Amino acid sequence: MKKFSALAVLDFSDIPAGVYAVDSILKKAPIAFIRAGTVTRGRYLVLFGGSTAATAESLEAALAVSGDAIIDHSFLPDVHHSLSEAVFGERRMAGGALLVVETATASSIVRAVEAALKGTPVELIEIRLSDAGLAGKGVAFLAGTLPDVEAAAAFAAAGTGDPILGFRCRLIASPHESLERAVAGSTQFDHAQLLELDGEAG
Repeated sequence: MKKFSALAVLDFSDIPAGVYAVDSILKKAPIAFIRAGTVTRGRYLVLFGGSTAATAESLEAALAVSGDAIIDHSFLPDVHHSLSEAVFGERRMAGGALLVVETATASSIVRAVEAALKGTPVELIEIRLSDAGLAGKGVAFLAGTLPDVEAAAAFAAAGTGDPILGFRCRLIASPHESLERAVAGSTQFDHAQLLELDGEAG
């Protein structure tokens, strides 16, 4: 995929409005890519990017025709390279303390993660945008040294938006090795591997 500098995310409550907005986005400016479709809770998610100017113009066009059908949106004019890879499914292996972040929308999780990555040297393991089982939420997993992960939690909370809606996080200072393996594999239940442990079997 082409390199891109800017990223925009829009969460729609209204599927027809989302499709209509995609048409406006495509007609407005020469963006580099777009990905759109239905997600959980009957929402429509749109992700696109390219140059900062083209992405900003296309986002303005989408906002102009969408009214109150947009639940949330984000514009990252200089998106962090790890986030730009992770939104398309790239995963990284990372050890150390673990931070799990949840937000109410896909747009707010990219804002939170962007702030954490730019404010600290933590690694982004995975980000999920309103996929199956999330009920429209966003979830991210980050790892690093304990001080860096503690700082990342604060940056993520501040970056989510004002007021902070639906932001939840937990920090695990020293995760069990089985949990680390599970998170590194997949955090979706239907893709998760069975972990056979040493406990008693009934």
